[in-house]
Amino acid sequence: MTEPELHPDNALRPESDYSRPTRRDPRGMRTGYTTGTTAAAAAKAAVILMLSSGAPEQVSVPLPGNVGRATLPVHRTWPMDAAEGIRCSAIKDGGDDPDVTHGAEIIVGVWRLPDGIKGLQITGGPGVGTVTRPGTGIAVGEPAVTRVPRRMIADAVAEGLQECGWPADTGIRARISVPNGAEIAKQTTNARLGVLDGISILGSTGIVQPFSTAAWRASVHLAIDVAATNGLEHLVLSTGTRSEQYTRELLDLPDMAYIEAGIFSGPSMKRCLNKGIKRVAHVGMVGKFSKMAMGYFVTHVAGNQVDCDFLSGLASQCGASPELQDEMRNAASGRHFQELAQEHNVMDVFPLMCQLVCEQAQQYLGPGGDALIVDALCFDFEGNLLGSASTSPAGIPTRAARPGQ
Repeated sequence: MTEPELHPDNALRPESDYSRPTRRDPRGMRTGYTTGTTAAAAAKAAVILMLSSGAPEQVSVPLPGNVGRATLPVHRTWPMDAAEGIRCSAIKDGGDDPDVTHGAEIIVGVWRLPDGIKGLQITGGPGVGTVTRPGTGIAVGEPAVTRVPRRMIADAVAEGLQECGWPADTGIRARISVPNGAEIAKQTTNARLGVLDGISILGSTGIVQPFSTAAWRASVHLAIDVAATNGLEHLVLSTGTRSEQYTRELLDLPDMAYIEAGIFSGPSMKRCLNKGIKRVAHVGMVGKFSKMAMGYFVTHVAGNQVDCDFLSGLASQCGASPELQDEMRNAASGRHFQELAQEHNVMDVFPLMCQLVCEQAQQYLGPGGDALIVDALCFDFEGNLLGSASTSPAGIPTRAARPGQ
């Protein structure tokens, strides 16, 4: 096969008028494409640019599992550069999902490898994270491009080669970069997972489902897997960012130990048990804790409203007057209940709630669940610890108490 003409005189093509995908889910919300799909499209465009007279205005790439194809516009192109290759870019469009990588430009530069070298080599450029710890499914030292996107990029490159009349196994090196990727990554949990200096190229289906609870749950499980692989035995499962921040002042644990489980307290706890984690701490505020105390460990199934009848019943066990119980039953929210309990000094209700969280957790785990120590720490909105409990007779190994506690 003759060495391809690389068309070094191609001028830098202007940015495309970016058109957003029109796919919609059953709720009418606009779906998008993953960083993996976006990188695959940019890679295919770059191969076509390298081997023909120019890049197409849009490219079609196969989605995983033979479920169809994605067509993305080519955003920008660059002529051959010794250090950067021939480059094309595409824009990550997450649809109606509020992902921090939405709008990121994914650039892929390509080069021909010497004759005799077959297949695709993927490297990472600026803005793509580097894996520094085991447990992500990617070798340490490699760019953070997960298994499915690697296969998608390889398939897209092979298609580009064939469309230009070249063998699908022609040796190609593809270098992925993301302008501002290091800044975008600061809004993710990459650093905790040991993925440094950029974002990850991700996506198991190629399609972004808006507000996907499956993707959220998968990211939580990955964080637990990484922690377990790196030998951590004590993790914090927080219901949100603030409760995690408050817990950091009480527990002496590394960053990797903090997992924002959100509504997935139960599945996360089971994952910890299956991965050999010895201890978990559920941390949160009254609203979510009231649901967990009732046995709801995927908390959105309990509905959006806090069960104030349940909370009033707990307060009755802690000496609340009948009048106060009535007021608590009509509380507007978990926070309102908390304020009533504080105002009337019914503070024992919070340790009781935490105790129930621990008991219900072990019931949720079922046989063998007692192998996992479960702690519960409930905070108010200012970060004061309202109550705590543990299945360990020794209690929770906290730092020195915070001032005022």
